[in-house]
Amino acid sequence: MGLLTFNSLRKVSILSITIFSFSLNASINSSSIKEALLQKYSLNYENKNQIAQLKNETLNYGAKSVEALMEVMKNGKYPDKNRWVATFLLGQIVGDKSAPFLAKFFKHPNWVLRMASLKTMLALKQKNYGRGYSALLSDNSFIVRNQALENIRLLNISSSAPEVWAMLYDKKNYYQPKLKGKELKIKRSNIIKSVITTIGDLKFAEARGPLLKMIQKDRYNDIFNEMDQSLSKITGEKSPKGELKTKRLFWSKVAMNTVIN
Repeated sequence: MGLLTFNSLRKVSILSITIFSFSLNASINSSSIKEALLQKYSLNYENKNQIAQLKNETLNYGAKSVEALMEVMKNGKYPDKNRWVATFLLGQIVGDKSAPFLAKFFKHPNWVLRMASLKTMLALKQKNYGRGYSALLSDNSFIVRNQALENIRLLNISSSAPEVWAMLYDKKNYYQPKLKGKELKIKRSNIIKSVITTIGDLKFAEARGPLLKMIQKDRYNDIFNEMDQSLSKITGEKSPKGELKTKRLFWSKVAMNTVIN
């Protein structure tokens, strides 16, 4: 009985040592993978093939690369290009579960991280972060604002329509051209066209009245086509083919019928 007990204890001890050794090796391997990746993400790559190789190596490690990717995203000592790559790869490897972590970067001081997190969230089709996207519609970076608008449009986040409409009144979306040092008339940036298009895609009913008035005025000729298309989506009416004058007459009648009804 004593011998049996001793043999049993001996087997248990051997098993415990084996499990401990396996866990220790796994930990060491994971740590060495992280260190190796961090070393590679610290380098400046000019060659696209090198970047492609870095991506492939990271993807081959799969979940074992996650800690390194998160560290690269959080630490400003890594090149922006590599932080951009790390953001996309994290989304690709972790999937939807990476969304809460990515959303934290909407407020990151570096526009590259804000932009990368937005594009990754779009790739993941994350529709539950409308408030985060809406907040970035007034971002100081033009391309971040534009990407936030694209997320809202493509993900069809109708709850963000009021914030999209408010972009028409944001001075950051306009610029002041100059000629020989003299300031010329303030102009709309291209993002305004995207705003009008998005308003139509979201079928923002509150924009119906203002658009019907705007489309009648010459000073909005540069965004006439976008207003025409958006009004069609909002009202369910389609202007006839023809010149601008013909279309204006059509929308004028629609406006009158709206008042009468």
